[in-house]
Amino acid sequence: MADYLGKKVVIIGLGLTGLSCVDFFMARGVIPRVMDTRAAPPGKDKLPDGVECHSGSLNADWLMDADLIVVSPGIALATAELQAAANAGIEIVGDIELFCREATAPIVAITGSNGKSTVTSLVGEMAKAANWQVGVGGNIGLPALELLKKSCQLYALELSSFQLETTYSLNATAAAVLNVTEDHMDRYPQGISQYRAAKLRIYHQAKRCIVNAQDPLTLPETGMDSCCVSFGVDCGDYQLDSENACLKVHNQSLLATNEIKLTGRHNYVNGLVALALADAVGIPREASLATLTVYPGLDHRFQLVHLNNGVRWINDSKATNVGSTVAALDGLNLEGSLYLLLGGDGKSADFSPLKPLLGGDNIRLYCFGRDGKRLAQLRPEIATLTETMEQAIRDIVPRLVAGDMVLLSPACASLDQFRNFEQRGHEFTRLAEELG
Repeated sequence: MADYLGKKVVIIGLGLTGLSCVDFFMARGVIPRVMDTRAAPPGKDKLPDGVECHSGSLNADWLMDADLIVVSPGIALATAELQAAANAGIEIVGDIELFCREATAPIVAITGSNGKSTVTSLVGEMAKAANWQVGVGGNIGLPALELLKKSCQLYALELSSFQLETTYSLNATAAAVLNVTEDHMDRYPQGISQYRAAKLRIYHQAKRCIVNAQDPLTLPETGMDSCCVSFGVDCGDYQLDSENACLKVHNQSLLATNEIKLTGRHNYVNGLVALALADAVGIPREASLATLTVYPGLDHRFQLVHLNNGVRWINDSKATNVGSTVAALDGLNLEGSLYLLLGGDGKSADFSPLKPLLGGDNIRLYCFGRDGKRLAQLRPEIATLTETMEQAIRDIVPRLVAGDMVLLSPACASLDQFRNFEQRGHEFTRLAEELG
């Protein structure tokens, strides 16, 4: 455990994670300074007495006077003020690094462009089914430092590329990179190689690395070795056998996909990865398989939210990047037509990987929001451009017949028109129930 007494600590970013960092240092006898680029940051009113707070910008003087800077994942390390501090030799970490220095139980760590929340929560549920005390958090649920407040036999952490950039002491018992597809290119000017390098930090000193046999970008930079276990569709140590519709481990059939509560091929693969991680930390296989038969999935992730007159309405609002929408469309079985809602802020992404999945006569595109025009160009002859998602849905409803599916899998962030992807998903659900 690290000793912070006497250190001058600056925390950048408030909200739940920032407050958890303040609480962490106060409990160790250190009064930090706090800053946030927002003029009225959430949680400012909850700061303890004596904690100085600077809002509306970064305070360069405070940063250069610090011994330790704890930075929110939302602030890029390339920011000029942070670059100056780094060049002056000032240590810069994130809350996950603080957590890792204190944690004594094994850590399962999951990253990837898509699916990481589902896999992380699944591992947590598998551990609970085995009556283990488990802490689930990081980029999902509780801030990681909050997990230190209770006794745990295992930690399951979802980690974003931004969090991994400032983490050095993870040393996971098992770590997985699910996939690497273009995302956050506005934050990674050097392109996908820079983004991938951040993701692969999760493998550093990991005892077991879970890699995607079908995505070479998930392989450790040193290549496959005895620490690596692979997964994939019809390949890998852990595999989804598509012909026999079952999960296999080392060619042994374990569970038929029709017994898995989650739906969609990408979700069967998510279940497979969770099983590999659970095996790696010794969760009894029986508990893991039982969990897969009852786990319903997370809200806004390929979630059936309305079924009426044979029409399925699927909320996949968490598909905030192209890879996630590709995963939703790949292997999709349909009786009727697909009405696909795309749109929002594409974060400078390349939309072309969607094009091969948009063929056929049974698909119609409805594109809205900031990048709606760019998305409509994927197949202009089947695309309808609207300003909002509601306008698109009102146009779709009169055309629906039994066997059709309305799928919100937007391939974009939501912040151009919504507070977050959750609000977008709730609005889709409301409109489905009201109009569908």
